[in-house]
Amino acid sequence: MSYTRNNPNPCCILTPDCVVRAVAHATGKSWDRIYTELSVQGFEMCTPFVVNSVWGAYLDEQGFPSYDIARACSVREFAEQHPNGVYILGTGTHAVAVISGRYLDAWDSGDEQVLYYYILED
Repeated sequence: MSYTRNNPNPCCILTPDCVVRAVAHATGKSWDRIYTELSVQGFEMCTPFVVNSVWGAYLDEQGFPSYDIARACSVREFAEQHPNGVYILGTGTHAVAVISGRYLDAWDSGDEQVLYYYILED
């Protein structure tokens, strides 16, 4: 199985903070730091940071270019097909990190359909 349960939320609560969790996993930064940095990005763009264009702009600045999915697949399938690298997947309503073929999330989002992804480029 390519799923690892992980919730970096400092209060360990299940809340709609998937973008913060995914970016924290992928960057290795703390949940608090990512929440703050995304909030600043949202403030600068006059839009809440949970809007795809805001966190997408943040990721682009952090060296994560985005790509559309060429062939429909689930989070689980994407993770299995990408055993190397650091990715953040977007489903349209959810974000999840994939690191070295494992998806890290507070719940098993493996059946969610991936629409686009960001990859950390060296």
